[in-house]
Amino acid sequence: MERLGTGIGWRPEIADAVEHMPGIDWVEAVAENICPGHLPDSLRRLRERGVTVVPHGVSLGLGGAERPDEGRLAALAERVTALGSPLVTEHIAFVRAGGALTASPRLEAGHLLPVPRTRDALDVLCENVRIAQDALPVPLAVENIAALISWPAEEMTEGQFLYELADRTGVRLLIDVANLHTNHVNRGEDPAKALAELPLEAIAYVHVAGGFARDGVWHDSHAHPVPQPVLDILTDLASRVRPPGVLLERDENFPQPAELRSELASIRRALEAKGELLRTGTQTTEAETPGTQTPGTGAALRVRGHETGAAEATRGAFGPPHPRDTGAARQRTGLAQAALLSALVAGTPVPEGFDRVRIGVQARALAAKRADVVAKVAPELPVILGPEYRPAFLGYAQTHPMTGGYRRDALTFAEHLLAAGRPGDGQARWELREWWLERSGPAPRSGRPVHRLARATRRVLLRR
Repeated sequence: MERLGTGIGWRPEIADAVEHMPGIDWVEAVAENICPGHLPDSLRRLRERGVTVVPHGVSLGLGGAERPDEGRLAALAERVTALGSPLVTEHIAFVRAGGALTASPRLEAGHLLPVPRTRDALDVLCENVRIAQDALPVPLAVENIAALISWPAEEMTEGQFLYELADRTGVRLLIDVANLHTNHVNRGEDPAKALAELPLEAIAYVHVAGGFARDGVWHDSHAHPVPQPVLDILTDLASRVRPPGVLLERDENFPQPAELRSELASIRRALEAKGELLRTGTQTTEAETPGTQTPGTGAALRVRGHETGAAEATRGAFGPPHPRDTGAARQRTGLAQAALLSALVAGTPVPEGFDRVRIGVQARALAAKRADVVAKVAPELPVILGPEYRPAFLGYAQTHPMTGGYRRDALTFAEHLLAAGRPGDGQARWELREWWLERSGPAPRSGRPVHRLARATRRVLLRR
């Protein structure tokens, strides 16, 4: 595995600071925010200087019940090529559910949701990862996610789940130590135990990020300083294996460049602290150098002196795993994910076995994130609506699940308000109407075809 070094998440808001920050070996960019034919000047200059850029996908939904969308995979591959990247990363999560597989409405989470650690979900995930690997021009690494909620009746720990995923597919792992901390606080999972169970030889690189506590849970915000417990987990990981790369993530509430440099220095100190950790004897597991084991052959599991029955069943006595028929597993997983997502975004009953309080916390967090992202993709709406924007959007979100992405969500929100004769201020209502008509009329500036619902709503609004 190529050694990456120390990196930072590239975002347009801090592009200038990242360009001029000393000691940055590489950067990571959200893949969906990159247009291959029009790379941001900052990323282009970084590439010309020899700085590695890794695209980080957020919308594939590899943990979902359906097979990965060919269009999304092609778009991700195009970004890899445009950036000249040595690898590409995504998440072990589902982001949408419903549709033909479950004969239910298709819903979008707008967020990374946890996959149940069951044999069904693992079989589906493994097949989806193989499909993605075949479609991408460089190696794929997948990231463990943070979660507010736990699935009932899980059959594996996170470490066991990731170990078998890497062993069966050969996929690399992007380990987020902030997410291990989040799952420790929210789900009582021991990060040291998770690290002990991980296939450390499969690690591609490591994420470090901050968060905050609210409603009795830890929120992985990427908008706050990295707390000491996250740095401690990084030290623990570094005492077991030398990670090929470590990257600081920051997505919101961007601080001054000096504070970012300070956080990077803290990360470097946490990595260097591994020596003291080993000398005191608090860690006894020292992993092999990355690359000495090849996940996917079954060798890694045998080296650790055990062979799980499930891995044996899928792999057979020798050689790589035998493919399974995942049709039934996909349907069972799809039904379970659709029921959970519907409870979170459409107010349907909470599926049996879930913590209702936590479901409520997660539902509120999803609605708040929708409001924040819509305000970003349609910044005119908070300006037009003023203080009314947020409560109006949260009220709308309670009865209007997202079905077509954030830009469609913004238009539907505006339609909803206008159809109800809102906002009350005549000038604001006129401005909102003009904004909506400009983007959904017969010849919007985007040139996109008009949805039938938009045309019908337009006719109603024009009569008002």
